[in-house]
Amino acid sequence: MTAALPMIDLSRFRDPAVDRDAFLADLRRAAHEVGFFYVVGHGVPPELTGGILDVAKEFFALPVERRLAIENVNSPQFRGYTRTGNEYTAGARDWREQIDVGPERAALDVGPDEPAWRRLIGPNQWPAELPRLREITLAWQAEALRVSREVLRALSLALGQDEGYFDTWFDDEAATHAKIVRYPGRADDGSDQGVGAHKDYGFLAVLQQDEVGGLQVELPGGGWVDATPVPGSFVVNIGEMLEIATRGYLVATKHRVVSPPHGVDRYSVPFFLGPRLDAVVEPLELPAELAASARGVSQDADNPLLAAYGENALLGWLRSHPRVAQRWWSA
Repeated sequence: MTAALPMIDLSRFRDPAVDRDAFLADLRRAAHEVGFFYVVGHGVPPELTGGILDVAKEFFALPVERRLAIENVNSPQFRGYTRTGNEYTAGARDWREQIDVGPERAALDVGPDEPAWRRLIGPNQWPAELPRLREITLAWQAEALRVSREVLRALSLALGQDEGYFDTWFDDEAATHAKIVRYPGRADDGSDQGVGAHKDYGFLAVLQQDEVGGLQVELPGGGWVDATPVPGSFVVNIGEMLEIATRGYLVATKHRVVSPPHGVDRYSVPFFLGPRLDAVVEPLELPAELAASARGVSQDADNPLLAAYGENALLGWLRSHPRVAQRWWSA
């Protein structure tokens, strides 16, 4: 099988016998030209990548009333279970059900003069009858964080910066989150939208997908290409914060998920590397030869890119989950 997206072997970044400049050139090319690439050599143990999919299937097989016991409408932080058809992309419903999980933190008492995005900090919801979901998900999330941070450090070097350039924003207060997702066979209304076309608003996204395809990536010249599942790999894509930081040298690429055929389920687990909510992204100084190829930050009236990460994140949640927004954020 020939992959349509670039393939990056992350073990080359750690191997002192490998030509690091050649590795960084390959990574820079993939991130600049496509914004999407596979990552292998990541070191995440197969028992964890297999375990997260196994426990996902166990959760989504629970009776619907048990899933709804942790419905995200109970959470001002948008955590927990979202039933099929209750998340929206570009105003159209997505045909998937999912659990949203963030860092385990206590909710804050947010005063009227404090930024509203501080209310996004808070606890997760977990099903009482499936305790290993919490254990496996948090272990998987920790590994996804390690992988995404390693990719980000490599990208820093590839962009002519110090390896730890972005580290300030990724301490214990970083706003990372994961989704555990089931895509049922396509809806009876004729729509094939599993998830509508969109960009991710963090720094990076790392996706584990099962063997059922459906993820599609928009090519620079137009048209869509399948991100065909590659066993043992993650799919990594550039988020909007890196587009802002590099003045468009790296670009956040639109992508979507097409629903599987009727009677087929697809499972995936994306992880989103977001910085601290108080981060304000400032453009870095690129080497002259890279700066000459920067395309500028995308301008989209329906999706303005905000350098203040907390504001950007809150807008995304409010657009995507109107029931949660109406209950907790309408005042």
